[in-house]
Amino acid sequence: MKVLYVASEALPFMASGGLGDVAGSLPAALRKRLIGCRVVMPLYDSIKQEYKDKMTFLTSISVPVSWRRQYCGIFEAKHNGVIYYFLDNQYYFKREGIYGHYDDAERFAFFARAVLEIIPHLDWKPDIIHCNDWQSALTPLYYSIFYANQPGYENIKTVFTIHNIQYQGKYGNELLGDVLGIGPEYYNLIQYDGLVNFMKAGIECANKVTTVSPTYAKEILDPWFSHGLDPILNQRSWKLCGILNGIDTDSYNPETDKNIAANYNADNFQAAKAKNKKALQELMGMAVRDDVPLIGIVSRLAGHKGFDLMKEVLEKSLWERDVQYVVLGSGEWQYESFFRELHDKYPDKVGITIGFVPELSRKIYAGADMFLMPSKSEPCGLSQMIALRYGTIPIVRETGGLKDSITDSGDGEGNGFTFRNYDAYDMLGAIYRGIEGYQNREGWNILVKRALACDMSWGKSANEYIKMYKALLKE
Repeated sequence: MKVLYVASEALPFMASGGLGDVAGSLPAALRKRLIGCRVVMPLYDSIKQEYKDKMTFLTSISVPVSWRRQYCGIFEAKHNGVIYYFLDNQYYFKREGIYGHYDDAERFAFFARAVLEIIPHLDWKPDIIHCNDWQSALTPLYYSIFYANQPGYENIKTVFTIHNIQYQGKYGNELLGDVLGIGPEYYNLIQYDGLVNFMKAGIECANKVTTVSPTYAKEILDPWFSHGLDPILNQRSWKLCGILNGIDTDSYNPETDKNIAANYNADNFQAAKAKNKKALQELMGMAVRDDVPLIGIVSRLAGHKGFDLMKEVLEKSLWERDVQYVVLGSGEWQYESFFRELHDKYPDKVGITIGFVPELSRKIYAGADMFLMPSKSEPCGLSQMIALRYGTIPIVRETGGLKDSITDSGDGEGNGFTFRNYDAYDMLGAIYRGIEGYQNREGWNILVKRALACDMSWGKSANEYIKMYKALLKE
Protein backbone atom coordinates (compact mmCIF):
# COMPACT_ATOMS: atom_id res chain seq x y z
CA MET A 1 0.00 0.00 0.00
CA LYS A 2 1.29 3.46 -0.95
CA VAL A 3 0.06 6.63 0.76
CA LEU A 4 0.93 10.19 -0.29
CA TYR A 5 0.42 12.34 2.81
CA VAL A 6 -0.34 15.95 1.84
CA ALA A 7 0.23 18.67 4.44
CA SER A 8 0.92 22.38 4.48
CA GLU A 9 3.37 21.87 7.37
CA ALA A 10 5.38 19.06 8.95
CA LEU A 11 7.96 18.79 11.70
CA PRO A 12 10.88 19.20 11.78
CA PHE A 13 10.83 21.32 8.63
CA MET A 14 8.03 23.83 9.28
CA ALA A 15 5.15 23.83 11.75
CA SER A 16 2.70 26.18 13.41
CA GLY A 17 0.45 23.75 15.27
CA GLY A 18 -0.97 20.27 15.63
CA LEU A 19 -0.96 19.46 11.91
CA GLY A 20 2.82 19.85 11.84
CA ASP A 21 3.13 17.38 14.73
CA VAL A 22 0.90 14.85 12.99
CA ALA A 23 2.61 15.14 9.60
CA GLY A 24 5.97 14.74 11.30
CA SER A 25 4.99 11.62 13.26
CA LEU A 26 2.18 9.61 11.63
CA PRO A 27 4.01 8.87 8.33
CA ALA A 28 6.98 7.45 10.25
CA ALA A 29 4.65 5.27 12.33
CA LEU A 30 3.02 4.01 9.11
CA ARG A 31 6.42 3.26 7.59
CA LYS A 32 7.34 1.15 10.62
CA ARG A 33 4.23 -0.91 9.83
CA LEU A 34 5.38 -1.46 6.24
CA ILE A 35 3.05 1.12 4.69
CA GLY A 36 4.77 3.03 1.88
CA CYS A 37 3.99 6.52 3.14
CA ARG A 38 5.58 9.65 1.68
CA VAL A 39 4.89 13.30 2.52
CA VAL A 40 4.50 16.30 0.22
CA MET A 41 4.57 19.92 1.44
CA PRO A 42 5.56 23.38 0.17
CA LEU A 43 9.21 24.44 0.15
CA TYR A 44 8.93 27.48 2.41
CA ASP A 45 11.73 30.03 2.49
CA SER A 46 11.69 29.87 6.31
CA ILE A 47 12.73 26.19 6.41
CA LYS A 48 16.14 26.09 8.10
CA GLN A 49 19.12 25.95 5.79
CA GLU A 50 20.42 22.79 7.47
CA TYR A 51 17.34 20.96 6.14
CA LYS A 52 17.54 22.60 2.72
CA ASP A 53 21.14 21.43 2.38
CA LYS A 54 19.96 17.82 2.61
CA MET A 55 17.38 18.18 -0.18
CA THR A 56 17.94 16.79 -3.65
CA PHE A 57 16.50 18.48 -6.74
CA LEU A 58 14.51 15.97 -8.81
CA THR A 59 12.98 17.97 -11.65
CA SER A 60 10.78 20.96 -12.46
CA ILE A 61 7.33 21.07 -14.03
CA SER A 62 4.66 23.68 -14.76
CA VAL A 63 1.37 23.58 -12.89
CA PRO A 64 -1.97 24.98 -14.14
CA VAL A 65 -3.39 27.78 -12.02
CA SER A 66 -6.62 28.57 -13.84
CA TRP A 67 -5.68 30.11 -17.25
CA ARG A 68 -1.91 30.37 -16.52
CA ARG A 69 0.89 28.00 -15.61
CA GLN A 70 3.35 28.33 -12.76
CA TYR A 71 6.81 26.85 -12.19
CA CYS A 72 7.10 24.02 -9.65
CA GLY A 73 10.42 22.60 -8.57
CA ILE A 74 10.36 19.16 -6.94
CA PHE A 75 12.89 18.48 -4.19
CA GLU A 76 13.32 15.33 -2.09
CA ALA A 77 14.69 14.66 1.37
CA LYS A 78 14.60 11.78 3.82
CA HIS A 79 13.86 12.16 7.51
CA ASN A 80 13.19 9.49 10.11
CA GLY A 81 12.86 6.87 7.37
CA VAL A 82 10.25 8.86 5.43
CA ILE A 83 10.67 10.45 1.99
CA TYR A 84 9.48 14.06 1.87
CA TYR A 85 8.77 15.96 -1.35
CA PHE A 86 9.05 19.75 -1.27
CA LEU A 87 7.29 21.83 -3.92
CA ASP A 88 9.15 25.00 -4.82
CA ASN A 89 7.69 28.19 -6.20
CA GLN A 90 9.36 31.35 -4.95
CA TYR A 91 6.47 33.60 -5.93
CA TYR A 92 4.17 31.69 -3.55
CA PHE A 93 6.50 30.40 -0.84
CA LYS A 94 9.54 32.71 -0.59
CA ARG A 95 7.98 34.55 2.35
CA GLU A 96 8.15 34.65 6.12
CA GLY A 97 5.94 32.15 7.93
CA ILE A 98 3.32 29.79 6.55
CA TYR A 99 -0.11 31.44 6.61
CA GLY A 100 -1.70 34.86 6.80
CA HIS A 101 -0.80 36.23 3.36
CA TYR A 102 -3.27 38.12 1.17
CA ASP A 103 -3.17 35.45 -1.53
CA ASP A 104 -3.30 32.29 0.61
CA ALA A 105 -6.19 31.01 -1.52
CA GLU A 106 -4.07 31.11 -4.67
CA ARG A 107 -0.96 29.78 -2.92
CA PHE A 108 -2.72 26.67 -1.66
CA ALA A 109 -4.79 26.20 -4.83
CA PHE A 110 -1.41 25.97 -6.60
CA PHE A 111 -0.13 23.53 -3.96
CA ALA A 112 -3.25 21.33 -4.15
CA ARG A 113 -2.98 21.11 -7.96
CA ALA A 114 0.80 20.60 -7.90
CA VAL A 115 0.40 17.57 -5.62
CA LEU A 116 -1.41 15.83 -8.48
CA GLU A 117 0.82 17.16 -11.25
CA ILE A 118 4.01 15.74 -9.71
CA ILE A 119 2.78 12.11 -9.59
CA PRO A 120 3.95 11.10 -13.12
CA HIS A 121 7.41 12.49 -12.31
CA LEU A 122 7.96 10.49 -9.09
CA ASP A 123 8.13 6.96 -10.48
CA TRP A 124 5.84 6.15 -7.56
CA LYS A 125 2.06 6.08 -7.85
CA PRO A 126 0.07 6.31 -4.59
CA ASP A 127 -2.95 4.15 -3.87
CA ILE A 128 -4.25 6.80 -1.46
CA ILE A 129 -3.77 10.57 -1.31
CA HIS A 130 -4.32 11.71 2.27
CA CYS A 131 -5.03 15.45 2.50
CA ASN A 132 -5.18 17.60 5.62
CA ASP A 133 -7.16 20.75 6.45
CA TRP A 134 -8.32 23.42 4.03
CA GLN A 135 -4.87 24.09 2.57
CA SER A 136 -4.93 20.78 0.67
CA ALA A 137 -8.72 20.34 0.49
CA LEU A 138 -8.78 21.16 -3.23
CA THR A 139 -6.71 18.09 -4.11
CA PRO A 140 -9.72 15.69 -3.90
CA LEU A 141 -11.76 18.21 -5.93
CA TYR A 142 -9.10 18.56 -8.64
CA TYR A 143 -8.57 14.80 -8.73
CA SER A 144 -12.26 14.09 -9.30
CA ILE A 145 -12.63 16.85 -11.94
CA PHE A 146 -9.38 16.69 -13.90
CA TYR A 147 -7.35 13.55 -13.13
CA ALA A 148 -9.49 10.54 -12.16
CA ASN A 149 -9.81 9.35 -15.76
CA GLN A 150 -6.31 10.22 -16.95
CA PRO A 151 -3.78 7.43 -17.63
CA GLY A 152 -1.51 6.96 -14.63
CA TYR A 153 -4.09 8.29 -12.16
CA GLU A 154 -6.58 5.44 -12.15
CA ASN A 155 -8.17 4.11 -8.96
CA ILE A 156 -6.53 6.51 -6.52
CA LYS A 157 -8.59 7.00 -3.34
CA THR A 158 -8.61 10.31 -1.46
CA VAL A 159 -8.85 10.91 2.29
CA PHE A 160 -9.45 14.32 3.85
CA THR A 161 -8.69 14.94 7.54
CA ILE A 162 -10.20 17.85 9.47
CA HIS A 163 -7.82 18.96 12.20
CA ASN A 164 -9.79 22.06 13.16
CA ILE A 165 -13.12 22.83 11.52
CA GLN A 166 -12.94 26.48 12.54
CA TYR A 167 -10.45 27.19 9.72
CA GLN A 168 -12.25 26.37 6.47
CA GLY A 169 -10.61 28.49 3.76
CA LYS A 170 -13.50 30.84 3.00
CA TYR A 171 -13.10 33.27 0.10
CA GLY A 172 -15.14 35.31 -2.36
CA ASN A 173 -16.68 33.75 -5.47
CA GLU A 174 -14.40 35.80 -7.73
CA LEU A 175 -11.77 33.08 -7.16
CA LEU A 176 -13.80 30.46 -9.04
CA GLY A 177 -12.63 31.26 -12.54
CA ASP A 178 -9.48 33.33 -12.18
CA VAL A 179 -7.73 31.33 -9.45
CA LEU A 180 -9.37 27.93 -9.06
CA GLY A 181 -10.01 27.33 -12.76
CA ILE A 182 -13.09 25.12 -12.42
CA GLY A 183 -16.15 25.25 -14.64
CA PRO A 184 -19.61 26.42 -13.52
CA GLU A 185 -20.88 22.82 -13.52
CA TYR A 186 -18.61 22.14 -10.52
CA TYR A 187 -19.29 25.30 -8.52
CA ASN A 188 -21.73 23.44 -6.27
CA LEU A 189 -18.86 21.30 -4.95
CA ILE A 190 -17.01 24.27 -3.46
CA GLN A 191 -19.60 26.99 -2.92
CA TYR A 192 -21.28 27.19 0.46
CA ASP A 193 -23.24 29.88 2.24
CA GLY A 194 -22.54 32.39 -0.53
CA LEU A 195 -18.76 31.87 -0.51
CA VAL A 196 -16.03 29.62 -1.84
CA ASN A 197 -15.24 27.14 0.93
CA PHE A 198 -12.14 24.96 0.46
CA MET A 199 -12.99 22.60 3.31
CA LYS A 200 -16.45 22.00 1.90
CA ALA A 201 -14.83 20.86 -1.37
CA GLY A 202 -12.66 18.37 0.53
CA ILE A 203 -15.67 16.96 2.39
CA GLU A 204 -17.71 16.66 -0.83
CA CYS A 205 -15.04 15.06 -3.01
CA ALA A 206 -12.87 12.87 -0.75
CA ASN A 207 -13.70 9.17 -0.51
CA LYS A 208 -13.25 9.29 3.26
CA VAL A 209 -13.39 12.17 5.76
CA THR A 210 -11.65 11.78 9.11
CA THR A 211 -11.11 13.90 12.19
CA VAL A 212 -8.44 13.71 14.87
CA SER A 213 -10.60 12.05 17.55
CA PRO A 214 -13.76 9.92 17.59
CA THR A 215 -15.63 12.36 19.84
CA TYR A 216 -14.79 15.33 17.58
CA ALA A 217 -16.20 13.39 14.62
CA LYS A 218 -19.52 13.24 16.47
CA GLU A 219 -19.34 16.80 17.79
CA ILE A 220 -18.91 18.47 14.39
CA LEU A 221 -22.30 17.10 13.34
CA ASP A 222 -23.72 19.55 15.89
CA PRO A 223 -24.06 23.27 15.02
CA TRP A 224 -22.43 24.24 18.34
CA PHE A 225 -19.10 22.77 17.13
CA SER A 226 -19.32 22.81 13.33
CA HIS A 227 -18.83 26.50 12.48
CA GLY A 228 -21.65 26.19 9.97
CA LEU A 229 -20.65 22.97 8.18
CA ASP A 230 -22.96 20.58 10.05
CA PRO A 231 -25.55 20.32 7.20
CA ILE A 232 -22.86 19.12 4.76
CA LEU A 233 -21.28 16.79 7.33
CA ASN A 234 -24.63 15.26 8.25
CA GLN A 235 -25.35 14.62 4.57
CA ARG A 236 -21.93 12.94 4.26
CA SER A 237 -21.80 11.32 7.71
CA TRP A 238 -21.52 7.87 6.10
CA LYS A 239 -17.93 8.65 5.13
CA LEU A 240 -16.92 10.38 8.39
CA CYS A 241 -14.87 8.78 11.18
CA GLY A 242 -12.50 9.89 13.94
CA ILE A 243 -9.06 8.51 14.81
CA LEU A 244 -7.29 9.83 17.91
CA ASN A 245 -3.85 11.36 17.34
CA GLY A 246 -0.80 10.21 19.24
CA ILE A 247 2.39 11.95 20.36
CA ASP A 248 6.06 11.40 19.63
CA THR A 249 6.96 9.32 22.67
CA ASP A 250 10.65 9.34 21.77
CA SER A 251 10.78 13.12 21.93
CA TYR A 252 8.51 13.35 24.97
CA ASN A 253 10.24 10.86 27.20
CA PRO A 254 10.86 11.53 30.91
CA GLU A 255 13.56 8.85 30.92
CA THR A 256 15.75 10.72 28.40
CA ASP A 257 14.53 14.34 28.34
CA LYS A 258 17.58 16.60 28.83
CA ASN A 259 15.42 19.63 29.66
CA ILE A 260 14.23 18.34 33.03
CA ALA A 261 16.01 18.26 36.39
CA ALA A 262 15.77 14.50 36.93
CA ASN A 263 14.81 11.63 34.63
CA TYR A 264 12.36 8.91 35.65
CA ASN A 265 9.99 6.18 34.50
CA ALA A 266 6.88 4.38 35.73
CA ASP A 267 8.91 2.18 38.07
CA ASN A 268 11.01 4.91 39.66
CA PHE A 269 9.39 8.34 39.69
CA GLN A 270 8.64 9.62 43.20
CA ALA A 271 11.99 11.20 44.07
CA ALA A 272 12.56 12.47 40.52
CA LYS A 273 9.10 14.06 40.25
CA ALA A 274 9.73 15.82 43.58
CA LYS A 275 13.10 17.06 42.30
CA ASN A 276 11.53 18.38 39.10
CA LYS A 277 8.80 20.12 41.09
CA LYS A 278 11.34 21.80 43.38
CA ALA A 279 13.42 22.96 40.40
CA LEU A 280 10.31 24.38 38.68
CA GLN A 281 9.15 26.21 41.82
CA GLU A 282 12.62 27.74 42.23
CA LEU A 283 12.81 28.72 38.56
CA MET A 284 9.42 30.47 38.70
CA GLY A 285 10.17 32.24 42.00
CA MET A 286 7.44 30.39 43.88
CA ALA A 287 7.40 28.94 47.40
CA VAL A 288 9.21 25.59 47.38
CA ARG A 289 6.72 23.21 48.96
CA ASP A 290 6.13 19.55 48.29
CA ASP A 291 2.95 19.41 50.39
CA VAL A 292 1.00 21.76 48.08
CA PRO A 293 -0.19 20.56 44.65
CA LEU A 294 1.23 22.44 41.66
CA ILE A 295 -1.07 22.78 38.62
CA GLY A 296 0.52 23.48 35.24
CA ILE A 297 -1.00 25.34 32.28
CA VAL A 298 0.72 25.44 28.87
CA SER A 299 -1.51 26.96 26.21
CA ARG A 300 -2.49 29.81 23.97
CA LEU A 301 -4.28 32.24 26.27
CA ALA A 302 -7.60 32.33 24.42
CA GLY A 303 -11.21 32.14 25.54
CA HIS A 304 -12.03 28.90 23.73
CA LYS A 305 -9.16 27.21 25.60
CA GLY A 306 -11.12 27.70 28.81
CA PHE A 307 -9.40 30.84 30.07
CA ASP A 308 -12.73 32.60 30.54
CA LEU A 309 -13.54 29.87 33.09
CA MET A 310 -10.16 30.27 34.77
CA LYS A 311 -10.58 34.04 34.98
CA GLU A 312 -13.84 33.52 36.83
CA VAL A 313 -12.71 31.14 39.59
CA LEU A 314 -8.93 30.57 39.83
CA GLU A 315 -8.46 33.34 42.41
CA LYS A 316 -11.28 31.80 44.44
CA SER A 317 -9.36 28.51 44.47
CA LEU A 318 -6.31 30.30 45.89
CA TRP A 319 -8.44 31.61 48.79
CA GLU A 320 -10.21 28.35 49.51
CA ARG A 321 -7.43 25.79 48.96
CA ASP A 322 -3.68 25.46 49.33
CA VAL A 323 -2.65 25.24 45.67
CA GLN A 324 -0.10 26.66 43.22
CA TYR A 325 -0.36 27.44 39.49
CA VAL A 326 2.38 27.77 36.88
CA VAL A 327 1.43 29.27 33.50
CA LEU A 328 3.25 29.37 30.16
CA GLY A 329 1.65 30.94 27.12
CA SER A 330 0.61 34.09 25.30
CA GLY A 331 -2.53 35.30 23.63
CA GLU A 332 -5.41 37.61 24.43
CA TRP A 333 -4.49 40.67 26.44
CA GLN A 334 -7.23 40.19 29.05
CA TYR A 335 -5.89 36.75 30.03
CA GLU A 336 -2.24 37.82 30.02
CA SER A 337 -3.23 40.70 32.33
CA PHE A 338 -5.29 38.41 34.56
CA PHE A 339 -2.37 36.07 35.22
CA ARG A 340 0.09 38.94 35.68
CA GLU A 341 -2.21 40.43 38.32
CA LEU A 342 -2.65 37.03 39.95
CA HIS A 343 1.14 36.63 40.11
CA ASP A 344 1.53 40.12 41.61
CA LYS A 345 -1.04 39.28 44.32
CA TYR A 346 0.20 35.75 45.02
CA PRO A 347 3.87 35.54 43.95
CA ASP A 348 4.44 32.45 46.11
CA LYS A 349 1.48 30.65 44.54
CA VAL A 350 1.38 31.77 40.89
CA GLY A 351 4.27 31.67 38.43
CA ILE A 352 3.88 32.99 34.88
CA THR A 353 5.92 33.30 31.71
CA ILE A 354 4.30 35.12 28.79
CA GLY A 355 5.40 33.61 25.48
CA PHE A 356 6.35 30.10 24.52
CA VAL A 357 9.60 28.54 25.71
CA PRO A 358 9.81 24.87 24.61
CA GLU A 359 12.35 23.96 27.31
CA LEU A 360 10.15 25.50 30.01
CA SER A 361 7.11 23.58 28.76
CA ARG A 362 9.03 20.33 29.35
CA LYS A 363 9.92 21.46 32.87
CA ILE A 364 6.23 22.18 33.56
CA TYR A 365 5.10 18.81 32.21
CA ALA A 366 7.66 17.07 34.45
CA GLY A 367 7.44 19.32 37.53
CA ALA A 368 3.72 19.96 37.90
CA ASP A 369 1.45 17.56 39.76
CA MET A 370 -1.59 18.27 37.59
CA PHE A 371 -2.24 19.86 34.19
CA LEU A 372 -5.30 22.05 33.57
CA MET A 373 -6.94 21.99 30.11
CA PRO A 374 -10.64 23.03 30.28
CA SER A 375 -11.19 23.71 26.57
CA LYS A 376 -14.54 24.73 25.11
CA SER A 377 -13.63 22.66 22.05
CA GLU A 378 -10.54 20.51 21.45
CA PRO A 379 -10.39 18.45 18.22
CA CYS A 380 -7.66 16.24 19.67
CA GLY A 381 -5.28 18.01 22.00
CA LEU A 382 -1.70 16.92 22.54
CA SER A 383 -0.89 18.62 25.85
CA GLN A 384 -3.00 16.24 27.93
CA MET A 385 -1.20 13.28 26.33
CA ILE A 386 2.22 14.85 26.99
CA ALA A 387 1.18 15.45 30.60
CA LEU A 388 0.29 11.76 30.98
CA ARG A 389 3.65 10.83 29.46
CA TYR A 390 5.34 12.78 32.26
CA GLY A 391 3.06 11.43 35.01
CA THR A 392 1.26 14.76 35.46
CA ILE A 393 -2.47 14.24 36.00
CA PRO A 394 -4.75 16.09 33.53
CA ILE A 395 -7.81 18.06 34.60
CA VAL A 396 -9.92 18.39 31.43
CA ARG A 397 -13.38 19.08 30.09
CA GLU A 398 -15.05 16.16 28.35
CA THR A 399 -14.82 17.35 24.74
CA GLY A 400 -13.14 16.07 21.58
CA GLY A 401 -9.84 14.29 22.08
CA LEU A 402 -9.79 15.26 25.76
CA LYS A 403 -12.77 12.99 26.33
CA ASP A 404 -11.22 10.20 24.27
CA SER A 405 -7.86 10.23 26.06
CA ILE A 406 -8.71 11.15 29.67
CA THR A 407 -11.14 9.29 31.94
CA ASP A 408 -12.12 10.36 35.42
CA SER A 409 -10.35 8.61 38.27
CA GLY A 410 -13.39 8.77 40.56
CA ASP A 411 -14.05 5.06 40.09
CA GLY A 412 -10.44 4.17 40.83
CA GLU A 413 -9.65 3.27 37.21
CA GLY A 414 -9.21 6.59 35.34
CA ASN A 415 -6.15 8.67 34.51
CA GLY A 416 -7.33 12.20 35.33
CA PHE A 417 -10.11 14.47 36.57
CA THR A 418 -12.87 15.47 34.16
CA PHE A 419 -15.98 17.66 34.05
CA ARG A 420 -18.72 17.78 31.43
CA ASN A 421 -20.43 21.17 31.30
CA TYR A 422 -18.60 24.27 30.12
CA ASP A 423 -19.02 25.90 33.50
CA ALA A 424 -16.46 27.60 35.75
CA TYR A 425 -17.74 25.94 38.91
CA ASP A 426 -17.82 22.50 37.35
CA MET A 427 -14.17 23.06 36.43
CA LEU A 428 -13.46 24.25 39.98
CA GLY A 429 -15.05 21.07 41.34
CA ALA A 430 -12.68 18.96 39.23
CA ILE A 431 -9.70 21.02 40.45
CA TYR A 432 -10.80 20.52 44.07
CA ARG A 433 -11.15 16.77 43.56
CA GLY A 434 -7.59 16.78 42.21
CA ILE A 435 -6.33 18.73 45.22
CA GLU A 436 -8.06 16.31 47.59
CA GLY A 437 -6.66 13.35 45.68
CA TYR A 438 -3.14 14.77 46.03
CA GLN A 439 -3.40 14.67 49.83
CA ASN A 440 -3.74 10.86 49.73
CA ARG A 441 -0.13 10.29 48.73
CA GLU A 442 -0.35 6.52 48.45
CA GLY A 443 -3.38 6.73 46.18
CA TRP A 444 -1.78 9.62 44.26
CA ASN A 445 1.32 7.59 43.46
CA ILE A 446 -0.91 4.82 42.09
CA LEU A 447 -2.60 7.41 39.84
CA VAL A 448 0.74 8.80 38.64
CA LYS A 449 1.99 5.30 37.88
CA ARG A 450 -1.19 4.62 35.91
CA ALA A 451 -0.70 7.85 33.92
CA LEU A 452 2.90 6.93 33.12
CA ALA A 453 1.73 3.54 31.84
CA CYS A 454 -0.78 5.04 29.35
CA ASP A 455 0.08 4.37 25.70
CA MET A 456 -0.17 7.70 23.88
CA SER A 457 2.18 6.68 21.05
CA TRP A 458 1.45 6.93 17.34
CA GLY A 459 1.47 3.11 17.07
CA LYS A 460 -2.16 2.70 18.12
CA SER A 461 -3.28 5.55 15.84
CA ALA A 462 -1.27 4.24 12.89
CA ASN A 463 -2.96 0.85 13.18
CA GLU A 464 -6.36 2.55 13.03
CA TYR A 465 -5.36 4.49 9.92
CA ILE A 466 -4.13 1.30 8.27
CA LYS A 467 -7.49 -0.38 8.95
CA MET A 468 -9.26 2.60 7.41
CA TYR A 469 -6.97 2.62 4.35
CA LYS A 470 -7.47 -1.09 3.74
CA ALA A 471 -11.24 -0.83 4.02
CA LEU A 472 -11.22 2.13 1.61
CA LEU A 473 -9.21 0.26 -1.01
CA LYS A 474 -11.73 -2.61 -0.90
CA GLU A 475 -14.68 -0.31 -1.65
